[in-house]
Amino acid sequence: MEHTYQYAWIIPFLPLTVTMSIGFGLILIPTATKNIRRIWAFPSIFLLSVAMGFSANLSIQQINGSFIYQYLWSWTIDIDFSLEFGYLIDPLTSIMSILITTVGVVILIYSDNYMSHDQGYLRFFAYMSFSNTSMLGLVTSSNLIQIHIFWELVGMCSYLLIGFWFTRPIAASACQKAFVTNRVGDFGLLLGILGLYWITGSLEFRDLFEIANNLIHNNGVSSLFATLCASLLFVGAVSKSAQFPLHVWLPDAMEGPTPISALIHAATMVAAGIFLVARLIPLFIDIPYIMNFISLIGVITVLLGATFSLAQRDIKRSLAYSTMSQLGYIMLALGIGSYRAALFHLITHAYSKALLFLGSGSIIHSMEPIVGYSPEKSQNMVLMGGLTRYVPITRTAFLLGTLSLCGIPPLACFWSKDEILNDSWLYSPIFAIIPYFTIGLTAFYMFRVYLLTFDGYLRIYFQNHSSTKSNSFYSISLWGKEAPKTVNKNLLLSTMNSKVHFFSKDTYQIFDNDKIRYFSTYFGNKYTSMYPHESDNTMLFPLLVLVLFTLFVGSIGISFDQGVMDSDILSKWLTPSQNLFHPNSNYSVNWYEFFTNSIFSVSIAFFGLFIAYIIYGSVYSFFQNLDLINSFVKGSPKRIILDQIKNIIYNWSYNRGYIDIFYTRVLAMGIRGITELTQFFDRHIIDGITNGVGLTSSLIGEGIRYMGGGRISSYLFLYFFYVSIFLLFFLFIGINPIIIQVSMG
Repeated sequence: MEHTYQYAWIIPFLPLTVTMSIGFGLILIPTATKNIRRIWAFPSIFLLSVAMGFSANLSIQQINGSFIYQYLWSWTIDIDFSLEFGYLIDPLTSIMSILITTVGVVILIYSDNYMSHDQGYLRFFAYMSFSNTSMLGLVTSSNLIQIHIFWELVGMCSYLLIGFWFTRPIAASACQKAFVTNRVGDFGLLLGILGLYWITGSLEFRDLFEIANNLIHNNGVSSLFATLCASLLFVGAVSKSAQFPLHVWLPDAMEGPTPISALIHAATMVAAGIFLVARLIPLFIDIPYIMNFISLIGVITVLLGATFSLAQRDIKRSLAYSTMSQLGYIMLALGIGSYRAALFHLITHAYSKALLFLGSGSIIHSMEPIVGYSPEKSQNMVLMGGLTRYVPITRTAFLLGTLSLCGIPPLACFWSKDEILNDSWLYSPIFAIIPYFTIGLTAFYMFRVYLLTFDGYLRIYFQNHSSTKSNSFYSISLWGKEAPKTVNKNLLLSTMNSKVHFFSKDTYQIFDNDKIRYFSTYFGNKYTSMYPHESDNTMLFPLLVLVLFTLFVGSIGISFDQGVMDSDILSKWLTPSQNLFHPNSNYSVNWYEFFTNSIFSVSIAFFGLFIAYIIYGSVYSFFQNLDLINSFVKGSPKRIILDQIKNIIYNWSYNRGYIDIFYTRVLAMGIRGITELTQFFDRHIIDGITNGVGLTSSLIGEGIRYMGGGRISSYLFLYFFYVSIFLLFFLFIGINPIIIQVSMG
């Protein structure tokens, strides 16, 4: 067993070989490397699969043996300072390794087809492999300096991946925004590490936790300074895991390819902050106020992420804010000391969110033949609808991921989210009210995404071609207003595909109240599909794998031992960490109590689903067509008030709570104003004084140089000039007293 642990160091370095091979290939033999570019997907998938096998083996040994293994070797040795590098294998490491490798493998398989048309195919796999290496190195690190090194590498990889299509200005701006925002957190993390080293004199986790806790309990260190160091460490996690107020980079990160979004939101960058807090919980739990601060940030993030997702039109941005909200749940659980529930939800959310993002990629892929390769259109849910007919497998997978994220039993997120809710209620009802309310919001905005995408009709065909003039196109799907009832049959489909200019012969079929189901055309001997289509098998296979995880991964937290949930796989997995760091965190909940408490949360989720279906589903469209709702409430005071409330909610959500506007106008423009003022002061005051002294010296020197020119006429002129000034001065002094005396007499 120990023999296996000794070779655990190769887990992070297996994906690195792919990055190095592609890099050397592009430098030494670029033509051959590019000609066989599709072959590079195989070593990427294979080596990460080997790392997944290692991780699974170590996890099984930990579940059966329940012990922690650490291996160190000296890197720098001095009289007063020594730095050791190594790796730490414990339950947190094995859980994160399993998560990173399993999600990474299915995303790489998916990416082979999704990115096959892209010119940056090789660069994509090099970045993805290096990102997996950085994240695996982070979770296996044995000290804070090593964590900081891989922390920065994860940030660099996210910068490269978000700006993968760097020729697009919006993508270049997005990666810069992510980089600058994370600089704030990374600087705080570095300061926190230095502060802890100054207090404890150690960077190794075991020594650091033991020394820091003894100093805190014995008043050997200022509690204010210890809280400050812990807060700075937490700032690093806030930026990486997109917690309020450093969350602003997350929605813009959607400018990268969809597999990158899935990897960042499921298993790499956003999970890094959660990992850091979980790793440092033994330190945080003994520092005053820091745990409450973590809980508070988590609660705020839960609510803000849910409200920001309510009115987003971009399907990936809506899922991004969903990630922000769910990470808030995890941060809340860590803040209240619910270590098990936090890691449980991290696992279930990762697989469900990876399924949703890859499902959105399949949807985007299916829309591209109609709208062209334009993210602004292919990701816009306003242009979608009615996709159930065309992408049934993707629809089923996306529905299961949606229901899981909503907390509908027996899917994965139900078990972990309800555990967090129960623990938060026992900790403090104040911290539980907002998460319970957010369950309804989560169900609403996730089912809204599903209905706008798959329900109704394909709205792209009605854009700018409807004979209905009363409603704008964009109001159709946002707040459930009446859809056009008639269709202009002389459709110019040039707006649907940049390759198609005009159809002289178009065939169409209209079903169910003039809702267009599909269009097709015939060009010579080539039949061109003009409706969405299901993705290839290499993209559907990862979806089906993630569906299985979404259905069954929740079972690791379920105990079948006499109805008491204290002998499940997850509890056995976490036993070493709980015994070492959390001796009072044994998990034991009765089945009856658990399901009784879950009735309330599931009811809230179903209520959110119902409201979403009323607003965006077929039922509302049916009543709109019958004009029952408008005739009943049109012009009434209640309708006016409801419209005002909807506008306020919509503007708040669509404008992201005005936080980005605040940062732009107050911070960005404020800093710009300060720099312009500083530049003015430097250029006109500092440089003005310097230039004035120089100019004055030049003028004086220019005048004085005539005194020593050797010309008698110049000497005489200066002599009479100075004498005249001298006489006038003394004459004025002499006359002035006489004038004064005469005036007084």
